[in-house]
Amino acid sequence: MIARRLAQLYVGLALYGLGIALQVVSGLGNDPWDALHQGLARQTGLSIGTWIIIAGVVVMALWIPLRQRPGIGTISNAVLVGVFADFFIWALPHPGTLALRWVYLVAAIVVGGFATGCYIGAGLGAGPRDGLTTGLAARGHSIRVVRTGIELTVLVAGWLLGGTVGIGTLLYAVTIGPLSHVFIPMLEIRRSPEPTPAPSAPAVPVPAEGGNTP
Repeated sequence: MIARRLAQLYVGLALYGLGIALQVVSGLGNDPWDALHQGLARQTGLSIGTWIIIAGVVVMALWIPLRQRPGIGTISNAVLVGVFADFFIWALPHPGTLALRWVYLVAAIVVGGFATGCYIGAGLGAGPRDGLTTGLAARGHSIRVVRTGIELTVLVAGWLLGGTVGIGTLLYAVTIGPLSHVFIPMLEIRRSPEPTPAPSAPAVPVPAEGGNTP
């Protein structure tokens, strides 16, 4: 079971990196966090993947006062998504036409939704950004308000830093939730129920030597 969980986790993280790369290369608008990563990359000369890793580590540090506990999936997410994103940004052919850019964008969103189902369904720990959202929500705030506030903040910061914001950003925002709602239950690996111990037979009183039980 753990081997299956690990395999699904790492396939999901690789696909998540592919989804990021497809959306970035499409040039039609990134999701909020990747608008921030791209903006930071353009300002510093570091790669988008490097900033995905840096931001993931910083966000994980914010877990400490929230008393969130990372799992192996959390740490793997923080490190590997950026590596895969940089690889696929380098490897993908640049789309030459607007039609192909749209193919990249739609593929990015579908792949991202499937990848989210893979790594969350593996049950080995939330991603750094997801954990920040749930940790803040656990303090008595609406998870929808927390998530919207975080994503608007990073989106505005990314746009101000030069990250690409456009129709792809809006399309991602309105579709990733429904896609995740489909893929997460589909790909969830449920734990096997603990076997119920068989009831023990009732003790049979052993007669004393006198013949009667006490």
